[in-house]
Parts: sequence; structure tokens; C-alpha cells
Amino acid sequence: LNGRLDLSQAEAVMDVIQAKNEYALKSSMSQLKGSVQKTIKEIRSDLIYEIAFIESALDDPEHISLEGYPQKLHGIVEKEQKSIEELLKTSTDGKIIREGIETVIVGKPNAGKSSLLNLLVGENKAIVTDIEGTTRDILEEYITLHGITLKIVDTAGIRGVSRAREVAKGADLVLYVVDSSTPLDENDEEIIEMLKDRKAIVLYNKTDLASAVSMEALKEKINHPLIPISAKEETGIAQLADTIKSMFFSGKISFNDEVYITNARHKEALEEAADSLAMVKQSIEDGMPEDFFSIDLMAAYGSLGKITGEEVGEDLVNEIFSKFCMGK
Repeated sequence: LNGRLDLSQAEAVMDVIQAKNEYALKSSMSQLKGSVQKTIKEIRSDLIYEIAFIESALDDPEHISLEGYPQKLHGIVEKEQKSIEELLKTSTDGKIIREGIETVIVGKPNAGKSSLLNLLVGENKAIVTDIEGTTRDILEEYITLHGITLKIVDTAGIRGVSRAREVAKGADLVLYVVDSSTPLDENDEEIIEMLKDRKAIVLYNKTDLASAVSMEALKEKINHPLIPISAKEETGIAQLADTIKSMFFSGKISFNDEVYITNARHKEALEEAADSLAMVKQSIEDGMPEDFFSIDLMAAYGSLGKITGEEVGEDLVNEIFSKFCMGK
């Protein structure tokens, strides 16, 4: 409110406090130092220059010519569109950095889902027995593997539990636990069908027991990574962590020069700006008068200003700052 921080930096303060892992902390610290602010201000500076030029030319056509300007502006708009597109591309990774990879564990009853969850979490959070279908609730846990947070959802045995499938539909990653000591049945077939076109890892569990399902037979049925594990003997977890890392962020996360968009409000404002710039391009291509360019350029300028707080109302500022009132 007093100009010491812009709105994106103020929001980053809360993100620093709530960071769930090292990557989220680095991203929040980068935004607190002004990485998002700097990028947005550069784009806004370019846009306001063009808006001012158009308005000046329309007010004083005798001294400022707009001849050939639409073609020049077309190139400038394409450059700014590309900058915004690059920021938007990071929003998926940014959401995962901030909130974690929403991961659902599925498998038929007694496949070892709860034992796997307990192993990953490091303590006994789920009920583990030899009786089929003991886990009746959906449990959630946050864990960190190699610096990446997984928001793990452990579902009850998929047989007769429709919510397990519903939860899996919205997940970023599905871990399918296969009981290698028992033959595949209709539950397994249903899960395999569900995994088509999804990011998933198949965990060939209970490798400490005699095998009733060969890995080769499984590979013929699925096109996902297959990792042999034993929740009981705690093997295969390092390979699982490496596989997850390679499936997201192209296997690496860099904070050297890249700005990650981790805030849903920022993403929405960027999308609005991108739409306005697309309208500018369309107006140029349709041969519209120059004042049409100015209207949509100003709309894009305003949308980007929402990110830094220069174009937002008092209500939004108050709503954001109300989140800092903790412990009352």
C-alpha cells in the first residue's frame, strides 16, 4: 500500500511462509526479489510506449505519421505475445512447484497401497492388515521426494469404490500398485483401462514373494514406466523418485533466469492480456483504424497491471492482505 513492495512480491511473502519444499521456497524467494515484477514491468513499458505513440499521432497527425506503423506494431505485438506465452508455459510447472504433484495410489484390495503410503510417508498413517479392503477412507499426505512435493491420495480398494476413479481422473500422477504374487483379475483390467492417456507409474509390488504375474506380461498391457518394488523390504523407492522427477519439469527445474508463474491470479491476468493482444493483431490484419489498436493495447496493459497491483481495486488488495492475519 505504501509502495515498498508490489502486489506480486507481497503475495510471495505468504508463499515463502507456506513453501512445502526447496523448489517452492526458491521460486517464492525469486518472486519476492521481484522476478515477476521485473518481467511484467518490461512488457507494460513496451505497451504504454506504443499506446502513447498512437494517441500522439492521432492528436497531431501533421507532425507524427502513422504510415507503415500497423506493420511495425504487428511485430511488436508478436514479441510481447511470445513473452506472455513463455510465462504461461511455466504455470503448469509453477502450480506443481507450489502445490505439489497430486498423486493418487490405486490398486485392487490388498495390493499393498497402504504399505507403500506408509513407506513413502515414513510413518504408519494408514491401517495395514492382511484382510482385503481394510482401508475404507481416502487419506491425504504431503511428502517430499528429491525436493518435489507429492500430495498423495491413498484410495480404498478400487473394487466398488467409485470415488477412487473420480479422484484419479483429476490427479497429476497415478501410482498403480500391482500385487505380483496374485494373478491379474477384473480389478486390474479396469485400472489398466483407466490409466490410458494418463501420467502413471506401475509399481510391481511384493517382489519379495513368489511371482504370479510376469513383468513381461504387464509390459504388454501397459505403456507406462514399470518399477519393481517391495514395500515390505523398502526397495525400489529411489527409482520411483527418479522416474517421477523425469516425468515432470522435463527432469529438471532451473531457477537461473526462468520466472515461474505459481499464482492462479497471475495466470488469469496473463491470459486476459494474451487475449487482448490477439485482438490487436486481428485489428491490424483486418485493416482497422489505429484507435482500435490503442483500446486493446490498453486492455492488455491493464490486465498485466493486476499482477503488480497497479490496476487493482482496494477490495482485492484487502482480500489478499487478509490472508496475512494469522493466529487471531
